[in-house]
Amino acid sequence: MTIPAAAADAEPEFASPTITASRRLVGANLFGVSPGAVIEVAVTDDNGARAVEQWPFMARDLAQALGWDTSQFQSRHGVRSASCYLSAPLDELMTATALAEQAWVLSEAYVAATKAPEAGPPATDVIVDMLRRGGARERAAMPRLRELAVAAREHGVAFTFDDEAATVGMGRGACAFALDRIAPSSEIDWSCVRDIPAVLVTGSNGKTTTTRLIAAMFRAAGYATGWNCSDGVRIESDRGSRELAAGDYTGPMGARLVIRDREVQAAVLETARGALLRRGLAITRATVAVITNISADHFGEYGVNSLSDLADAKAIVSHALQDTGLLVLNADDAELVALATRLPAPVQSRIVWFSTRADRPLVAESVRRIGYGAESVADVLQLCARGEWYEIGPLTGMPLTAAGAARHNVENVTAAALTACCAGVPMPAVQETLHRFGRDAHDNAGRLQWYRLADVTAVIDYAHNSEGMRALCATALSVPALRRLLVIGQAGNREDAQLRDLATSAWNAMPFDHVIVKDLPSLWRGRAAGEVPAIIAHALHDAGVPADRITQAPTEFDALRDALRWAKAGDMLVLPTHAERTRVTTYLAELQHAGWRAGEPLP
Repeated sequence: MTIPAAAADAEPEFASPTITASRRLVGANLFGVSPGAVIEVAVTDDNGARAVEQWPFMARDLAQALGWDTSQFQSRHGVRSASCYLSAPLDELMTATALAEQAWVLSEAYVAATKAPEAGPPATDVIVDMLRRGGARERAAMPRLRELAVAAREHGVAFTFDDEAATVGMGRGACAFALDRIAPSSEIDWSCVRDIPAVLVTGSNGKTTTTRLIAAMFRAAGYATGWNCSDGVRIESDRGSRELAAGDYTGPMGARLVIRDREVQAAVLETARGALLRRGLAITRATVAVITNISADHFGEYGVNSLSDLADAKAIVSHALQDTGLLVLNADDAELVALATRLPAPVQSRIVWFSTRADRPLVAESVRRIGYGAESVADVLQLCARGEWYEIGPLTGMPLTAAGAARHNVENVTAAALTACCAGVPMPAVQETLHRFGRDAHDNAGRLQWYRLADVTAVIDYAHNSEGMRALCATALSVPALRRLLVIGQAGNREDAQLRDLATSAWNAMPFDHVIVKDLPSLWRGRAAGEVPAIIAHALHDAGVPADRITQAPTEFDALRDALRWAKAGDMLVLPTHAERTRVTTYLAELQHAGWRAGEPLP
């Protein structure tokens, strides 16, 4: 990967040049349930490895000097990198990041001193004084934050905070305070503070579809429902639909917008890997969490270098389940089956399994222990809730499954149906939603969204990793067409191997008649212009794609127009869309409305 060099006179971002990232973790995280701070460090030789080993001791000494006697310290080794974490008080997290960085500087100095004893041990008095002053300023800015968090836990309600406000309870039961004006716990009317049903949705693929589907089930049951996903934040109720934000809101900000809205009676929160690793979990309590699946993506970021690491990152959502919440897992996913054995015993006892196959022993076990589970028998969805089995109906009759051809959506509807039932949605609302959701293109915008032009078919999807691409191509292959074209591209924050795998997965799934490799300028993320398309095009060539079947386009919209110019009557255009979806879908809708036919000039 090509990363632009910093300007020679630029101010160093961190206390040591080997620190590559430093951030606060405001909730449960990869290291445990406590907020804290984490730094990422480059480890290129034995000195770096020894500094990582020394870091917990330096961090402990600094933390104890500040009076943080209960802090915990962990290090996770990656590929030529490491993550160093310490837990810290809620109201001193900025100080904690500075402490983590200074502990690393001291660790490097200690290692250097062991090789050159004349340098002497590093001095810490100045560092401790700086940290004390920083901590005092933070505490003064939010004087009752810790007290509020403890009170929320004692009253059994959710707690969340950001740089501006702290909130106890959720939705209609939420009570929010500006950080500098938090009321004493004794003056809060806790009888009015309560939680609402809250579902956390994570996984590698299918998160947004599953989130939207569960939200629709809650709405069908009469709840004023709020949800956040990779397309924004919405509230739907008897008063209509409100968009609170547009764009990718799968992090803590999106979750807080939902649970702080006083109209909301049920919350469905898409929770992405990046947000969990960068900031931790936004809320402390949830009714149900679901992990849809695990597949290779984003390796090399935030200490995630394997499928096992990725599964552990997704499992952060389980920390919010408290004593009664259920964790819904995919019994067909080997990584999730393995993950279940690594989870704490109390969480293991509350795992509910689903499968798109029949007679999975794990499903039978969760039904026996907890009374919940779901599976497909002869392509009919069967769902067990509170110990009673229900036949939901043929999967081919559910619009999202494209008459059963979209096997990835068979997985999504199964996961959503079981999760909604576990969260208390009545069975009739689940069943009605499954047989309706997806008929309207706006139900699941940008996900397996079909456009029937006069004589050309186009399908839009968010497929962004090799497993998602395989699923999209398999669905497209099941629909008759004379020729098929694929537009393919990727953001720059993937390893070269993942970019190559994306290309070969597509070609192995279906030998397309033409492939357009698109560049995504808004998603270069440190890459040079044209770098990602070059890697993908080379991988396609290595996979056996003839050179005359591959072209390149400078943007996603340019790729769409090139695809339409290529098309003839009876063709299908497969269009994974990531950067310019609104522009792409609006343009296709205009062509559809105008009755555009292949071969005609494009507007």
